[in-house]
Amino acid sequence: MLVTNRFVVDVDVADEFTERAHAALAALAARPGYLRGQLVRALDDPRHWCLVTEWESVGTYRRALGGFDVKITAVPLLAESLDEPSAYEALATAAPGGDVVPAASDRAAGPYR
Repeated sequence: MLVTNRFVVDVDVADEFTERAHAALAALAARPGYLRGQLVRALDDPRHWCLVTEWESVGTYRRALGGFDVKITAVPLLAESLDEPSAYEALATAAPGGDVVPAASDRAAGPYR
């Protein structure tokens, strides 16, 4: 599962944002189910940032958000991200030079689930 939180950060507070984002990334990285993460900034516009994390499953990500360190450092930062969908399920993968391997969706077929 991939989580992308996008931010628009004024250049004059970028250093403070970066420190907070590093702390958030460290707190998330310490949680079970975390696979990898990055703090990235747009090349075309330095005000646009993204915190990208990858998780074993939606459950591990949701449980990670309940961890004390995550609640203190990451959740306040994530609350400042743009209000848009941020969690994505992988529906196909491809290794370098490899074939595309489709995956089934974990989404429920109906609203009752």
